[in-house]
Amino acid sequence: MAATTTTTTTTKITPLYSNQSLFKASYDKTLIKPFLSFLPKTLQKPSFLSHTNNNTQNSTFTVSSKNPISGFFTDKEQNPYDSFFDDGDDKPREECGVVAIFGDPEASRLCYLALHALQHRGQEGAGIVTVNNNVLQSVTGVGLVSEVFNESKLDQLPGESAIGHVRYSTAGSSMLKNVQPFVAGYKYGSVGVAHNGNLVNYKTLRAELEDNGSIFNTSSDTEVVLHLIAMSKTEGPFFLRIIEACERLEGAYSMVFVTEDKIVAVRDPYGFRPLVMGRRSNGALVFASETCALDLIEATYEREVYPGEVLVVDKEGVTSMCLKAKHEPKQCVFEHIYFSLPNSIVFGRSVYESRHIFGEILATEAPVDCDVVIAVPDSGVVAALGYAAKAGVPFQQGLIRSHYVGRTFIEPSQKIRDFGVKLKLAPVHGVLNGKRVVVVDDSIVRGTTSSKIVRMIKEAGAKEVHMRIASPPIIGSCYYGVDTPSSEELISNRMTVEEIRDYIGCDSLAFLPFDSLKNLLAEDSQNFCYACFSGKYPVEPTELKVKRVGDFKDDGIYGKIESIDGGWVQAPRKH
Repeated sequence: MAATTTTTTTTKITPLYSNQSLFKASYDKTLIKPFLSFLPKTLQKPSFLSHTNNNTQNSTFTVSSKNPISGFFTDKEQNPYDSFFDDGDDKPREECGVVAIFGDPEASRLCYLALHALQHRGQEGAGIVTVNNNVLQSVTGVGLVSEVFNESKLDQLPGESAIGHVRYSTAGSSMLKNVQPFVAGYKYGSVGVAHNGNLVNYKTLRAELEDNGSIFNTSSDTEVVLHLIAMSKTEGPFFLRIIEACERLEGAYSMVFVTEDKIVAVRDPYGFRPLVMGRRSNGALVFASETCALDLIEATYEREVYPGEVLVVDKEGVTSMCLKAKHEPKQCVFEHIYFSLPNSIVFGRSVYESRHIFGEILATEAPVDCDVVIAVPDSGVVAALGYAAKAGVPFQQGLIRSHYVGRTFIEPSQKIRDFGVKLKLAPVHGVLNGKRVVVVDDSIVRGTTSSKIVRMIKEAGAKEVHMRIASPPIIGSCYYGVDTPSSEELISNRMTVEEIRDYIGCDSLAFLPFDSLKNLLAEDSQNFCYACFSGKYPVEPTELKVKRVGDFKDDGIYGKIESIDGGWVQAPRKH
């Protein structure tokens, strides 16, 4: 059985306020301007939608549930087999997914199921925090949701309020302590938080906090938020501290907080990362990164958490407020291209419909004579269906994806070419042999995987291979919660389309035209972020280097944070 490292913690909460009603009546309301209004228990649906084991061993070896040979390599040694999986994983990665539930006696189990639905947003760690009898109880672990939690672990998490988190990060021995949600105590009590996004002023804020005496245990942006909350001088209800802290943040954040009696959900003023709200039939409120999580636990989607909105949920109902900063929304368009599941509604749009239309546009603007249309599974499937329907050519499964492969695998001594890709994708010779094949994929990042896929399809007997990419060329790194390589590594930033075609070895290559993508989004087009396609950033990093998404192998605990290798992405040069 796969080994999984988990940790269980319990934090006693002291009451935040001795007289809640007094504070509700007396705090300065001029500090917070209503976003919609102070809302009752029901919120209007928007009109634009149609629809415990403790880790006590100190070992020099790392152990991963997905890596059968990782125990043979120390933290400082390179695992010689990792490169095979880099070949098959040439995609941007979403950092994480968050869930919050208020008012359900089975909050932890519902949170567990919702995290299952969001597993595609992060596979390297998971955690849940619940509140029971004024105590925050936490279970976090490394691995998939099903590896971290079982019946006995969920039994340790009673209560009617819960927040949860799944994460993606870079590998490292300190991964466990970086698994969210985080729980922290301060003079008024304790708070749990789960965060999706990335802060472009993380380094500046951390240095300021350290100068003022803060001690950091992790390399996560989220810990900066907790320190800002703890150091807040704001008087009044706890959520005022959250608002004050968020006013200091620059970049992307969709966060959920839990205290003894409240759930707080907040989204940055640009709305980079998604966050939605739903309600179960018993009245329980649910927040999640995607609507697919609501569907699994039978919660009805009500609306998004709006950019810059702070929603406070307690037994009195739901209160909506807004941050002071107001900006034109810049929602991540890559949610519709790759990250989100096709059955989700993200930013008010069906992900399935968006991808289907992307394929239709490719068939219209980059047609080619072909016999069959196939997809690079899984993210290219819907766009391939759209291409096939518009072109009047049959769609078939020409590549079969294995869903049972971990991060590394032991290769035979006689090397197998394109080993990583072949472990994950297998060609169907009966579909490909002698055919002119259109291959639809969602994106090309470095180009290494695409070249291996093209070669594999041709070795299966394809007469011609035509690549169609359901996104514009990626030319810029993302600083808002997506793990992308540096701009120098992005093939579209270094080569023309014809040079890329020659490099990957296909007979023709076409990307989704940038203007066509914006035309599809119509009047909403100005509300999306296209920085990875245009190099124009809504929030320009003020620091020379920006922390990568995820965490460092060395958290900088034992030295200056600037000394960390491989943890920083060069900020764009200002023109």
